[in-house]
Amino acid sequence: MSKRRLLMLLLCPWLSLPVHAERGKDILGTVTVTVVHASNEAATGAVAKFKKLDQKMSERLSKDEHLKFAHYTQLGVDDKPLYRSYENWAQPLSPSDEILVRFEAQARPSKEVTRLDVELWLSKKKVLKSGAALSAGAPLFVLGPEWRNGKLILIISLAPFKTPVFNTSP
Repeated sequence: MSKRRLLMLLLCPWLSLPVHAERGKDILGTVTVTVVHASNEAATGAVAKFKKLDQKMSERLSKDEHLKFAHYTQLGVDDKPLYRSYENWAQPLSPSDEILVRFEAQARPSKEVTRLDVELWLSKKKVLKSGAALSAGAPLFVLGPEWRNGKLILIISLAPFKTPVFNTSP
């Protein structure tokens, strides 16, 4: 066998490797993380500098007994792509890393629901870990810990990618 043929036989498997190595970077959708400060007292100090949560979302939160507060302040929002096989970090109070949300797809999504592992990190400490099933248009509300004379509420929503990766073969 010639050296050229031997070299081609050895290189052929390596030429297809990048196609398979990037499969985990398929974008399944966009996850939006909104952090809200909720309190029964008017916002003071650093929290008072942020804008109030819009009326529609405030009314939606007030309907739930556990999320009902007199005042809602939106602290930050971050939109991140949801990759098939990689963990993702949202930093809604950018550039501060005081509040971070880690999310990762648990399994291949269906057209109706996407299952995620979700973690809330405060001051570089994991304070909450949960599994979540998200559907487009149906946000997940998470009542977080006490923070600066109120409670944190996380609103996690999923917007599907325009051409989602659903039934691809492994």
